[in-house]
Amino acid sequence: MRYKLTAQERKWVLYDVGNSAFILLVTTIVPIYFNALAKSGGLDSVQYLAYWGYAASAATLLVALTGPVLGAVSDWRGRKKPMFLCAALLGILGCVLLGFMGGWLSFLCMFVLAKLGYSLSLIFYDSMLSDVTEPARMDNVSSQGYAWGYIGSCVPFLLCLGLVLGSGTLGLSMSTAMTLAFLITALWWLLCTLPLLRCYRQSNFVTGQVHPFSQLWHTLQEIARDRKVFLFILAFFFYIDGVYTIIDMATAYGTALGFDTTGLLLALLVTQIVAFPSSLFIGRLSRTVDTGRLISICVLAYCGIAIFAMFMSTQAHFWVLAVVVGMFQGGVQALSRSHFAKLIPPEKSGEYFGLLDICGKGASMLGTFTVSLVSQLSGSTSLGVGAIALFFLVGLVLFRSSLRARA
Repeated sequence: MRYKLTAQERKWVLYDVGNSAFILLVTTIVPIYFNALAKSGGLDSVQYLAYWGYAASAATLLVALTGPVLGAVSDWRGRKKPMFLCAALLGILGCVLLGFMGGWLSFLCMFVLAKLGYSLSLIFYDSMLSDVTEPARMDNVSSQGYAWGYIGSCVPFLLCLGLVLGSGTLGLSMSTAMTLAFLITALWWLLCTLPLLRCYRQSNFVTGQVHPFSQLWHTLQEIARDRKVFLFILAFFFYIDGVYTIIDMATAYGTALGFDTTGLLLALLVTQIVAFPSSLFIGRLSRTVDTGRLISICVLAYCGIAIFAMFMSTQAHFWVLAVVVGMFQGGVQALSRSHFAKLIPPEKSGEYFGLLDICGKGASMLGTFTVSLVSQLSGSTSLGVGAIALFFLVGLVLFRSSLRARA
């Protein structure tokens, strides 16, 4: 089989490069900047972590409520591209406006809107996979998307990091440096989106338009009858919840532990760099090793990561955590995306990925809420982070069951 990417596959991968710049900024510099806004607003470290977690939960709850219906509509002929465009523009404009929010509450509200646009765009983007490639190539193409997203997003991130860390030398206030950082990230995201918009054609779609809620109810009945798909979605609910919670809360957790800001940012940059070859390697492994086995290994590794994070006490521990996360983060996301795309009818990919998002980014509200709530009730952020290990264990058991189930 020819594994070189086609022109359409490359342009699809390029959107991963664009949106990954936003999520890298959100998981590294933005929590630290919000910490400064929170302190100026009179919040302590536990309140800062809690409110950040609540905002992340609010964004994912909105996605969970709107994603399946919008995904169902996007499966109608000619709807996927314009809906993808609207969602991406909401995220891009929200990213720009974050730089002009001066208070911690207004900043969190705009963050929720920007994260909503980002997450909705990924529902439509992921569902495009069946339009841009064939089933036998999905594992490799999906892995390439995550791999190049990790390394490509480092380009604008390094510019932003230079502005933020060197703001004093450049004669810029922190607020001005962050405004420029948001603008750079938004422009990068936009430029990486345009090639896909120019070339994408929706080849798989449902024939005949019915009310989206009726269509959604019919699909839910189909999923309930298909144990393989049902158990995978349930498994995904738990293990990817843990993955996204670690992504959303890593910098905030390190900051709450009092780790050096520059060290945290550099460590998470290492995560991106390590994730690039690791994602490509796992994508290549999928040609000869069963995808189910590879996903199981990644989930088990994440369980160990969560337990390790619970006992983390030094910045060196955070660096170890960053490297190990980089080894498995892209693999579990990419293979889960392609594995699901091969299980579902391609003409209903938007609707199915919208439902999956409830059990993915939508369900991550449970993880971020758990970290926030346990941290507040116990007064210990370590206990909140350690609780995530349970999500991985349950997810692994359910995933292995889905592999044994019959469609």
